[in-house]
Amino acid sequence: MAAWYQAADLADAFAVMLEGLGPNDVASLAERALRNPAPWVSTALAVRDLAVRPFGVLTSGEMRSRLERGGRDRVGFFPVLSRSAREIVLGEDDRHLDFRLSLLLDTRDDGQEILTATSVVRCHTLFGRAYLAAIHPGHVLVVRSALARAGRR
Repeated sequence: MAAWYQAADLADAFAVMLEGLGPNDVASLAERALRNPAPWVSTALAVRDLAVRPFGVLTSGEMRSRLERGGRDRVGFFPVLSRSAREIVLGEDDRHLDFRLSLLLDTRDDGQEILTATSVVRCHTLFGRAYLAAIHPGHVLVVRSALARAGRR
């Protein structure tokens, strides 16, 4: 992910302490964070899908169906680009923008586990920049909500 920071139009990271939940594995945490989101997140995603469809951007349902048909590894409607014991990197490259989302599980010296979500976006077009500006406030809330979900059993 570090190579993506240069020339990024968005780079942010949020973390949650996984108190009393360990030991964890990053795959289970990613599933908890990104599958079956909070109802308000599902509603926001439906609004996003309606707004972007006229511009030829894939809806979340179309992305999920495409990944299922292709047999690709995914978490929710996000394609998995890489997996390791401690990190999953999700992402997609599009004509308007490319994005990456890293979910990294780290263990402190005292044994406390931390899950960090790092998002990086690179825009290619004016539409990509406008889209990013429009969704950014919601992005922050959605990522924080996803991390909170991952932090609960």
